[in-house]
Amino acid sequence: MKPEEKIILGLDPGFGRTGYAVLTGSKDAPRLIDYGLIETAADLKQAKRLALVVQRVEKVINLHHPHIVAVEKVFFASNTKTALQVGEARGALLVTLEKYKLPILEYTPPQVKLAVTGDGKADKKQIQKMLQLIFHLPQPIKSDDAADAVAIALCALSRQVLDTQIVLN
Repeated sequence: MKPEEKIILGLDPGFGRTGYAVLTGSKDAPRLIDYGLIETAADLKQAKRLALVVQRVEKVINLHHPHIVAVEKVFFASNTKTALQVGEARGALLVTLEKYKLPILEYTPPQVKLAVTGDGKADKKQIQKMLQLIFHLPQPIKSDDAADAVAIALCALSRQVLDTQIVLN
């Protein structure tokens, strides 16, 4: 890694499934370091599920030492219960990121889609295909949530205004 390259952690917050991705490099030569999915069992209590998501994200932070975190903004939700749960997971993660003093960038789904595919209305398959091409992956990323996290991190990397677009600190 070059000294001027930043490590970016991308997060797609969710209650039952949180995607994460770690990237570095530049807009023209991004490198995918790690990605995955944090899942919690539906039969666990709400607080336990949130605690597990936080613990697993902390492991990723401690392993990769990101400089910046890119998080998906909640854009809209048709299901109120799901929206509340995503909001709770997102809130728990934002508190965790503050604990680590990590700068946070936020992007809406259309911003992410536009950055990755050139189309702010792209579907998940288009995003996954572009990620496969960009990172020379043998197959598309299987988990939508993990793919979204990679796309969110790539959006932050491609914006090239990391130091001026920090919205939460």
